[in-house]
Amino acid sequence: MTLRDFLEIPYEELEELNLAAKAQRVARTSLDKLQEERMRYLNDERRIKAVTVCFTDLEGRLHMLDYDKKFLLKSADNLTFDGSSIRGFSQQSESDLRLGIDWGAFYWLPADIFGPGKVLVFGQVLERDGSVYAADFRARLQAYTAELLAKEGIVCNVANEIEGFLFKGRNAEQHYRDTGHFDLVSTGGYYNSLPGDPLRLFIDAAAEAQRAMGFENEKDHPEVAPSQFEMNYSYTEASVAADQVLLYKLICRQLAYKLDLTASFLPKPVTGVNGSGMHTNMSLAKGDTNLFYDANGEEGLSEYGWNYVDRILTSGLDLCLLLNASVNSYRRLDPHYEAPNQIKASAIDRGSMVRIPLGNARSARIEVRSIAPDANPYMAIYALLKVGLEGPKADLSVRKGAKVLPDNIYDAIESFQSSEIIASVLGEEIQAKYAELKTASADRCPHRLGTLIKRSEVQFHHEVTNQYLWSKF
Repeated sequence: MTLRDFLEIPYEELEELNLAAKAQRVARTSLDKLQEERMRYLNDERRIKAVTVCFTDLEGRLHMLDYDKKFLLKSADNLTFDGSSIRGFSQQSESDLRLGIDWGAFYWLPADIFGPGKVLVFGQVLERDGSVYAADFRARLQAYTAELLAKEGIVCNVANEIEGFLFKGRNAEQHYRDTGHFDLVSTGGYYNSLPGDPLRLFIDAAAEAQRAMGFENEKDHPEVAPSQFEMNYSYTEASVAADQVLLYKLICRQLAYKLDLTASFLPKPVTGVNGSGMHTNMSLAKGDTNLFYDANGEEGLSEYGWNYVDRILTSGLDLCLLLNASVNSYRRLDPHYEAPNQIKASAIDRGSMVRIPLGNARSARIEVRSIAPDANPYMAIYALLKVGLEGPKADLSVRKGAKVLPDNIYDAIESFQSSEIIASVLGEEIQAKYAELKTASADRCPHRLGTLIKRSEVQFHHEVTNQYLWSKF
């Protein structure tokens, strides 16, 4: 006798459903129409028991609430939560916030990874009166990209290349305090793993899940460091791409846990080898025209594209804390391990903050390399887009300049706090709140980190554990 009959969809059908939903979102189908379609589907599909609603805090940490399907259908316009329990959100005296449903960001989930009978949708954090909450950069990114399209016909396309490490055992980051080390699942390097080894099996399974969730995969492989991985997928509209960053990490963490492993997105969990980055490829298009492409331009990039690069480089120090948001991030910015810490642009030097990949009319883009995988993707993309289009312009010398990004978080915080462009992009209140959070986090960790790290074992244990706790997603 079958007591439970919950929804389980084959991967091929999952991919079709998620790609269709993604196409609707990229085409900016009316939210009213999408809400009607999704709510009708939830009502008619009796095998769905719950809807997972996701949102992020100011630091980009993912929060998930499971709503009973029947309750959600009745109460979707009146969902609330305690904002004072979320780091960087409201004060205790004004704790209640609303949670709206972004029906366009609707995903069918692989049942073997997330369990049967659930679907996932992203939410928007709202003030009590229903207006957008200033610390919800997902909503702010969506609003800015919608404004660009409406006023100038411009679409921002983004593709993130997210690196991570795979360690033996569940919750390896939390257990580091006790073990003092991470156990690597593979000692192979770049493109180098046997078909049946644990790292390859993990990459295969994670890539299959991403494909089923509409990521439109391109390639996947082990990375340079032992037990390091990367799975690449196609570019898409900026806000969709930012959602995919969080889904990518969620899939990897969930799958690793099921395999008695840990997927880590700390920028530099292991000394002596390359760290992990989140290289962010960006281009702007108007209709079918890639605004960053010029066959006769320097490195195939148009003047419009170079202006975008120049503005980002000019504000490189100001942006650094948003792109490298943790103490651990500055361990990654070590020039001995291909660290992109030079504030310049180059087609070939991978130590540059911005690289200009080889491209054509379709693929011409810039690659911002100085982003760590624990950054808030919504805030990072939003800030890069705003600064690239509206920031202070610079002379051409900045492209080949000798300046470098900070080697510690305190210098990055100082540049961030004193920045006029950051105050303009984020708002002074958010600028101050974010700096306060990062200072508090930094004060829990050793103050200075570099190639040679001199500190007691206890200090190092605290650094890794604290970094995990405050940058889990």
